Amino acid sequence: MRRAHRVSDLKGDLALYVHWPYCDRICPYCDFNVVRDRGKIAEQAALVQAILADMEAQSALTGPRRLASIFFGGGTPSLMAPDAVAAIIARAQALFPPRGDIEITLEANPTDAEADRFAALADAGVNRLSMGVQALDDGALAFLGRNHSADEARRAVAVAGRTFERLSIDLIYARPGQTLNGWRAELTEALDLGFEHVSPYQLTIEPTTAFGRAVARGAWAPPDEDLSAALYETTQTVLEAAGFDAYEVSNHARGVAARSAHNLHVWRGGDYLGLGPGAHGRLTLAGARTATVAHRRIADYVAGVEAGVPWSERETQSQRDAAEERVLLGLRTVEGVPVALLALLDRTPTAVPLAALIEGGFLSLCKDRVVATASGRPVLDSVLKALLV
Repeated sequence: MRRAHRVSDLKGDLALYVHWPYCDRICPYCDFNVVRDRGKIAEQAALVQAILADMEAQSALTGPRRLASIFFGGGTPSLMAPDAVAAIIARAQALFPPRGDIEITLEANPTDAEADRFAALADAGVNRLSMGVQALDDGALAFLGRNHSADEARRAVAVAGRTFERLSIDLIYARPGQTLNGWRAELTEALDLGFEHVSPYQLTIEPTTAFGRAVARGAWAPPDEDLSAALYETTQTVLEAAGFDAYEVSNHARGVAARSAHNLHVWRGGDYLGLGPGAHGRLTLAGARTATVAHRRIADYVAGVEAGVPWSERETQSQRDAAEERVLLGLRTVEGVPVALLALLDRTPTAVPLAALIEGGFLSLCKDRVVATASGRPVLDSVLKALLV
């Protein structure tokens, strides 16, 4: 086992994203790299060891770095054995000594069985839970393919609130048949649960998912553009009135301290290791921004790590490609992006297309930064297309 780096060697911060692909069931809207959890204990143990070995190997490439944050995503990482979570956290902190206490987030579903594991996960080192509540209506939960009820979600949020320092929940809106009054009431009820961070997402129909196939054959249709826009505005109004600031297009926090440190690190263009099947990473190697994608299949990832080739893709980004990616991510946040970054893309505030977007009220210039306005955020995809085309 390679030694941890000396503090005096350290060059910069990086975050870790750990992908745990197992789920009790596959939700019909999900297009992530997930598989059914069929209790393959040996396979899961081998995957944990591969993640640890992959982290070790990637640390040799990055050189001495500080650990900014850890995010366990999936899949359903709350299904992981707590001792496996603890082992990954401990090794990460040994290889990349943090500057102090860092945010360690783990995604969970609000089933009673998973709530029973929360204390053990907190003992393992997790201090922020991101819970996929998705809805507080049993009919909507059944439609979304969730394996929990609204009552289970309420109980799990209460347990998580007593267990973890930080708590975030996800909610899905723009569901078929959803009304403005219904969504307002559901969101208002959710606010009584006591979380400090919420990620409300519009239901996205991906063509490769069960929902995508159902919509393609005409089984049902999502809300039209006008209703979707009204649901978005309702979300902003209700959350703002409750003291939540929309610091990113789909993320709202009650105060700066409640914002996701890990996500901010990524949106700001920070380096992060992608560990686990299908995980994406962004690393600065030999002075160049490098995009990595791990093998998607579990067996391929484990075998790849053993062979020293965990990635199915490794691409050195051009300066322009790296800058464009930072713009795509940064304009989603209230921080926006530096004018100097846009200059790398030949976009200046006095010339089209940037000047036209500022004049149209979709972007604004604040000192040396460009940010999306309240009018620009709901149509940000179109704004970015106009800016970067």
